[in-house]
Amino acid sequence: MKKRNYFFTSESVTEGHPDKIADQISDAILDRIISEDKNARVACETLLTTGLAFVAGEITTTCYADIPAIIRETIRDIGYTRAKYGFDYETCAVITSIHEQSSDIALGVDTGGAGDQGLMFGYACDETPELMPMPIMLAHKLAMRLSEVRKKDILGYLRPDGKTQVTIEYKDGRPHRVDTIVISSQHSPDITLKEMKEDLIEKIIKPVVPKKLLDEENITYHINPTGRFVIGGPQGDTGLTGRKIIVDSYGGVGSHGGGCFSGKDPSKVDRSASYMARYVAKNIVAAGIADQVEIQIAYAIGVSEPVSILINTYKTGKIPDSEIQTLIKKNFNFTPAAIIKHLKLKRPIFKKTAAYGHFGRNDPDFTWEKTDMAEILKKAAKV
Repeated sequence: MKKRNYFFTSESVTEGHPDKIADQISDAILDRIISEDKNARVACETLLTTGLAFVAGEITTTCYADIPAIIRETIRDIGYTRAKYGFDYETCAVITSIHEQSSDIALGVDTGGAGDQGLMFGYACDETPELMPMPIMLAHKLAMRLSEVRKKDILGYLRPDGKTQVTIEYKDGRPHRVDTIVISSQHSPDITLKEMKEDLIEKIIKPVVPKKLLDEENITYHINPTGRFVIGGPQGDTGLTGRKIIVDSYGGVGSHGGGCFSGKDPSKVDRSASYMARYVAKNIVAAGIADQVEIQIAYAIGVSEPVSILINTYKTGKIPDSEIQTLIKKNFNFTPAAIIKHLKLKRPIFKKTAAYGHFGRNDPDFTWEKTDMAEILKKAAKV
């Protein structure tokens, strides 16, 4: 069966985007608490707007965390250090409203059950070395490069807020070329759009996008397409934890259960089971059992075993999906306690997941990115 031709687009945002500041604050608080109390329960939400950072949530812990200090440190490290950026760590107001986790929820979680009902998805494909879809990987790399150039002061006019977007043309179901790149970056008022466009193409895009994918005669660049992006960050747009769930996952490829990751301790299956689903999917593709695969896991609150597990290889499997599903159930334990133990999730590793995606990252702390089960699955599947 011939695979179709199409265009697919994914976006990413920099760590200075308001929603990503919120995610990083929520996860910085989680990290500080879990570093001292591994069994803490944390569900932490952040809202940011002009001159204000507001944190609310449910936290049950035996330790003390100076939450206002954590908030200011996180904003400072991102780069909002001057009032003329429209937001800065020293002068913004900080408000907190924290109470303990509901005892009704704790009844189920304390015995090893899932922290909530819900459905989670994991995905992997063979389009990139990271076994991720190419559009989101390029969008992330452009966003990371944008922040790197800003922090190294290579282009002195860049400011923390920014967004990237990549459109890939697929032929016969495979990435063929980059069709369109969109970059919007906050900047100082004294740079011209012409200068900025030339700089970002040379300093951001060309060092990141492989030459074989860049057809200069047939690519469209949109650099700050409104013409001006001086007002940015929380001054320009309210930020909320969990509002970039597609950026956090697979860039719109496959499905999403709707639950965000940041600010949640690993007893929350929105986070831990999504990581597990990615881990299993990546190992299936790494084993050569399928070219792409999506896994759905669903839970009931307080119940440890998932209520369902579904495999979809989009007809790329070397063995039937039903056999892959049986293989997975034999080789992986999807109870929350087993996931937390296997992926070593009771560690302060979460703040760095909160920008540039939770998946496809080459970091030893991202245990869900390991392919240590690939050989076992390959032998069992006899492919």
